[in-house]
Amino acid sequence: MELKHPTNTVQEIQTTSALPRGAVALWWLGQAGFVLRADGMTILIDPFLREMENRAVPPPFTAAECPPVDLILYTHEHIDHLDIPTLEVLAKQPTKPRILAPRPILDQLLRAGVDPESLQGVQPDEEIKIGAATIYPVPAWHGLSFPPVEYSFGKEISNGLYRYLGYVVELNGVRIYHAGDTLVFDGLSERLRGFQIDLGLLPINGRSYFREQQSLIGNMDEREAADLAAAANIMAVIPAHYEAFSTNVGRPGFFVDYIVGHHPELTCYIPTHGRRLIYNK
Repeated sequence: MELKHPTNTVQEIQTTSALPRGAVALWWLGQAGFVLRADGMTILIDPFLREMENRAVPPPFTAAECPPVDLILYTHEHIDHLDIPTLEVLAKQPTKPRILAPRPILDQLLRAGVDPESLQGVQPDEEIKIGAATIYPVPAWHGLSFPPVEYSFGKEISNGLYRYLGYVVELNGVRIYHAGDTLVFDGLSERLRGFQIDLGLLPINGRSYFREQQSLIGNMDEREAADLAAAANIMAVIPAHYEAFSTNVGRPGFFVDYIVGHHPELTCYIPTHGRRLIYNK
């Protein structure tokens, strides 16, 4: 495992290459946003690159500064995941990146000016091959309405389709699970176990009644994320979705302590914004 402290995140993404088989370089962009790079591909997941007044930690670069991208994955429509101003810029990159999103929200991406030929709606139990990457959508248990918050797969408002997703990304011999926004639900660990996941990118901000009264829809917390990783036989984990807004935080230190105390077989990494981390099986 290598953790670097680059002076220019964009330049480092562009120049990272020639990784050995079984290695993937990644950069945390804050909240649930990540860059994955290996095998000649650059993939963005939930890029939230907008500078907002109430954002506690700024993004490491703006959408206009973003390096060339081959593929963008969106998990659902909340603004810290589907950031429309960022999408409007990224969709116009000369590389014409492919964009995957849950099928029920494609209309929102089309209204943002995404070329229909670059856009693909996806659902769980599909396998999508794009370049060197294989993408497996996974259901997520989340919500839109508040208060009261009603958690579900979103099928009841999406003509029976899953509205919230996570993704398993297979790249250069590594399988990475990005959970999107989700609570733990029946069957999730069993589903994930079948993928033999190497690295999990998991939200830890949790949920509570009082936060939901403030229109803050939650996710699994630190304990649940660690317990899920252990139950799904995930080899290593990175916590996410815990610092972008002061009203919606998690506790990465407690996450690490809980893993040490309850799941010592798990490896945990805490990346810094915009700094390269190379995961090598």
